[in-house]
Amino acid sequence: MPADASLTPAIRPTGSQLSTPVSGRSSSLSTGKTPTRLRRIAVFAVRGELQWQVALIYIAAQVIDGIVGVWVAHLMFELPVVQLSLTQRTGAGQWLAEAVASFGLLLTILGCAARTPAAIPYAVGLYITSAYRFTASTSFANPAVTIARSLSDTFAGIAPGGVPGFILAQFAGALAAVILARWLLEEDGKASSR
Repeated sequence: MPADASLTPAIRPTGSQLSTPVSGRSSSLSTGKTPTRLRRIAVFAVRGELQWQVALIYIAAQVIDGIVGVWVAHLMFELPVVQLSLTQRTGAGQWLAEAVASFGLLLTILGCAARTPAAIPYAVGLYITSAYRFTASTSFANPAVTIARSLSDTFAGIAPGGVPGFILAQFAGALAAVILARWLLEEDGKASSR
């Protein structure tokens, strides 16, 4: 695998900008277009901004994309394609780190969506790059990524037994971000309308 996986998120803004006109996907949730990340998809389905039938299709696509991406990375680095990670990532500290990573990421997305939607791809790339460094878990911050990384027995992996705890922590962080964003953005909207 790459010597420094922390550089991987730096490409996210480029990918987001390149894929939007071709696929119709958008990382800007305020435009009414469909979101492209698993946790965001679930959050917007819960908020009623995306139909559950559509959300389930996107969730399946995200998981499949993640798995295929892991397999391609294995091929690029001449590793066995099919693997299960043995890297143990579990316990209160790891789960808290994932909740914090997910909370910050989703709060960044929701804040940008409310104020500067065009900044979302850059803000996400910058946040994930920094959260890789400041969280004990290295900021998986996405259930599809977590599932995919369980299929890579490299330093970036997570043993399959650790996946449920990470995903629960990610959803807890996402829920806290939605609650805080609703309060912050609602309060901000009231203040600006006075």
